[in-house]
Amino acid sequence: MSGPLAGLKVIDQTQALAGPYCSMMLGDLGADVIKIERPGVGDQSRQWAPPYIGDQSCYYLAVNRNKRGIALNIAADEGKQIMHDMIKDADIFMTNLATSAALKKYSIDYETLSELNPGLIYASVSGYGRTGPRAGQPGYDIVSQAESGTMALTGEVDGGPMRFPTPIADMTCGMFTLIGILSALHVRHTTGKGQFLDMSLQEGQITWLENYAGEYFAIGEDPPRRGNRHPQVVPYEAMQGSDGSWFILGVGSDNLWQKLCAFLGREDLAQDARFETNAKRIDNYDILLPILREIMKQKTTDECLAALKEAGIPSGKINTTKEALSDPHVLERGMIVEIEHPALGMLKSIATPVHMSDTPLTYRLHPPTLGEHTNMVLGEHNYTDEQIATFHEQGVVA
Repeated sequence: MSGPLAGLKVIDQTQALAGPYCSMMLGDLGADVIKIERPGVGDQSRQWAPPYIGDQSCYYLAVNRNKRGIALNIAADEGKQIMHDMIKDADIFMTNLATSAALKKYSIDYETLSELNPGLIYASVSGYGRTGPRAGQPGYDIVSQAESGTMALTGEVDGGPMRFPTPIADMTCGMFTLIGILSALHVRHTTGKGQFLDMSLQEGQITWLENYAGEYFAIGEDPPRRGNRHPQVVPYEAMQGSDGSWFILGVGSDNLWQKLCAFLGREDLAQDARFETNAKRIDNYDILLPILREIMKQKTTDECLAALKEAGIPSGKINTTKEALSDPHVLERGMIVEIEHPALGMLKSIATPVHMSDTPLTYRLHPPTLGEHTNMVLGEHNYTDEQIATFHEQGVVA
């Protein structure tokens, strides 16, 4: 094994997306991630299909590479003991069981596990965290998007609220969990002690408000839904070429505004007192944008983009998924991972976008089938072949 986190052992008892996304990144960084699933059922994302590749959910396959899989019944006394044996020499434990009562029921609460392993970093991922009036309530990505205030801001100005199409609350929580784990590892180098991380989908999603929160704190009113319009920068949004395709124009400073006007051959706009500063362009948005859109429609999107990029003005085509994942720059940067699966052939997924000069990330293991590494992992924890066979007969493992 290689990578910046090589030598670290992660016991991942999460499912769905936030936790598995975090543990996949830990695996990409070189950690040995052991994924714990329920016998016969597995991670709930295995049922989030179609589409499938073979008999495997594409959703599950997308976020579970670089892990070894064990199917373990933690409701059984023997299952609890196996879990504890794995925890004793682990560095990180991850769970997204919703309630503290469930954690205590299965003897995987922080108090129990930290006694077994004082250096353990324990990451709890839940909808609302372990404290507060909503602690213990189940949470899903779409609920967090709704309650965070971001869904009310998303969509067309005259339309209804719109869910962000990817599970942004889950992925954000996963990234913040990774940040917390790496920070706790740094602290452990000094103290020798692990700690408890209390992560929630709702709080991660609220961070996406950022500049909108600044607007609310300043004026005390709900920001309106603006569609593609940026609340503090103009022009900074979607434009359409003569061929009907769309692109983004980002003019983030007054200097860029002057460059744009020179590029367009419209010095009159640069000298117009209504548009000379960003603040004035915001005030006169409804006057300025129709002018710019009419100018842009004189050329195709490709012609506009070629000229804008030559002029050094930030811009880009609004790509489809296929176009984005086929972008030569994306491919050259190694953002598409290919891993051979013994039953499904070559699998593709999105890389973790961390480029390290001396300890690069590695993509080693295909997403495990349910219980694929059960016997291997138990053998590494000193269980005999006879014990393992008995566990299978009793339904403790699969």
